[in-house]
Amino acid sequence: MEERNSMTNEEIRQQADMLKDYVIRCRRKVHEFAEPSGTEEQTSAFVRKEMEDLGLPYERVSATGLMAVLDTGRPGPHMALRADMDALSVPESRENLTGPRTCLSKNPATCHACGHDAHTAMLLGAMKALKAKEDRLRGVFYFCFEEGEEDGRGVADMLKALGRRKVDTVWAIHVYAGLPSGTICVDPGPRMAGAAGVELTVVGKGGHGSRPDMAVNPVMCAAAILTNVAMAWVNQITAGETVTLGVTSIRGGDTGNVIPDTAAIKGSLRFFNIEEGRKAVEVFKQVAEHTAAMNRCAVEFGPRFKALCGPVINDKRYAAIAREALLEILGEECVVSGEPWYASESFSRWLAAYPGVFAHLGTKNPEKGFGAAHHNSRFDVDEEVLSLGLTATLKYVDAVQKKYE
Repeated sequence: MEERNSMTNEEIRQQADMLKDYVIRCRRKVHEFAEPSGTEEQTSAFVRKEMEDLGLPYERVSATGLMAVLDTGRPGPHMALRADMDALSVPESRENLTGPRTCLSKNPATCHACGHDAHTAMLLGAMKALKAKEDRLRGVFYFCFEEGEEDGRGVADMLKALGRRKVDTVWAIHVYAGLPSGTICVDPGPRMAGAAGVELTVVGKGGHGSRPDMAVNPVMCAAAILTNVAMAWVNQITAGETVTLGVTSIRGGDTGNVIPDTAAIKGSLRFFNIEEGRKAVEVFKQVAEHTAAMNRCAVEFGPRFKALCGPVINDKRYAAIAREALLEILGEECVVSGEPWYASESFSRWLAAYPGVFAHLGTKNPEKGFGAAHHNSRFDVDEEVLSLGLTATLKYVDAVQKKYE
């Protein structure tokens, strides 16, 4: 006999198929808005209207972040489903890798170069599908639309709002250009890297370029710091652990015959072990301070020179539940394993607070122009994968429902 409190695979597929065009329309609308972190007013208003049309109670948890609640009135798991909404201050190319895009940002200075438009659209689809199947569900669902993922501004308020509620598990999807379209990865363990900022200023004493002996050259000191840090990395980062040293800027003046007073170094560190990340920050600081002293300079550290977020780590139990369920509905050709992604994500904080899964949904299809790296002006999403993402979300919900005791 069919269980009342569950959805069959056929019902899930039907919902995903019925909502395919809706999800694509939502993705294109949000893509046109393309609002950077903290400015997602149009996007938030659009999401809010969809919540109102479904009759779901909701609250604004931050400047633009929203949470809607579907309470079935029956005992069951409390599940938080999350999407991010912000775009990037990156001008959008009118073409992807092979030709014109299906839709363009209306703001030439911003675009959805990371796929958050797709995340918002898939969660709107899941919200609509679960509301339609409310009589087949139990427990409580929180549909969480997080503002400012790129700069991390919205996650604390969202988690604070969830902290006032019971939450058993969390789920989110990130489209990923590193996996082929039509595949999804829900591997356990570290899936995305933690991050620390590199932000320091070397303070010396300016002077004429012809007499470095009468100045204290911060540019030479900054260069020495980077050389020494690279040497320390080899000898002090724990064997078997990964910490990348991504220095992206060293700036110390603009004139060929003038020694500046200061030089600045910027970049980031990435890691999959939070303690090793904190250790790496301290190693960098010690090397910088001692190298500065050797060169008669001082060093000042900016507020972002610290571990900013931990790695994204999928819970083993819930990842196993997800994998088993997705294999059942999607098959082995779709459910794949993948290497951890070195980008960072605020969902790390969700998974540090609650057990759950962060899925990577492949969107790489070079023949159709999809596959440019994230945060690139040519990044584009293969809209054909959105139904797969919606199917995966609904199946995860169903699997957790069946595990509820």
